Amino acid sequence: MIRSSRDSPPTCFRTYLSGLGIEYRIVEQDTYSIVKEKIPEGKTTCSLCSRLRRGVIYRTAKELGANKVALGHHRDDIVHTLFLNLLFGGKLKAMPPKLVTDDGAHVVIRPLAYCSENDIARFARGMAYPIIPCNLCGSQNNLQRQKIREMMADWDRRYPGRTESVFSALQNIVPSHLADNAQFDFKGLRVGTDLAEMDGGDRVFDAQQFGAAFSLAEVFPGQGIGM
Repeated sequence: MIRSSRDSPPTCFRTYLSGLGIEYRIVEQDTYSIVKEKIPEGKTTCSLCSRLRRGVIYRTAKELGANKVALGHHRDDIVHTLFLNLLFGGKLKAMPPKLVTDDGAHVVIRPLAYCSENDIARFARGMAYPIIPCNLCGSQNNLQRQKIREMMADWDRRYPGRTESVFSALQNIVPSHLADNAQFDFKGLRVGTDLAEMDGGDRVFDAQQFGAAFSLAEVFPGQGIGM
């Protein structure tokens, strides 16, 4: 566990782990002072704070001889990160359930990646887990991530299942229907190209939505339309 000088005292956490007989190590690092020194007042601290804490985690893992690091991000975090990168970074990128660090020293896993925040919270209450909030992030009122969270909450209220749908989309990528030349050879497309290489080619209706897929040639037979 990593805590800054602004975190709640982890006494309850120590007591809980000791009661279970679990070996643990709590690393105390004053990331708060560094963040406040480097980030101007009113600016979002999340990015620097996250990098600092991640650095402490990797260093501690190396000291312990561990080659795998587990992080607690859940499904909703991943969806929110997708929209953060999409709307504020101009990049179609989220957080993967598993990755290798840049230096190749550690495998990072997110065991809760496929679990919703509500399910995790309900389970935590049922198990009476000790909750240790991060007061540093909670001290900011205009976080971009909070705005995304509110946006998704509003969507889910009006159109239930939107978060699940977006997360499903992250597992169902169709590069030929995006615009990244590094992911799909658009320049190499020619008449007669095998449609199987294009994820089935362009279709009027998606089979997942309507039960069957139809090409334009099938919808307008005999009219020379073959998209």
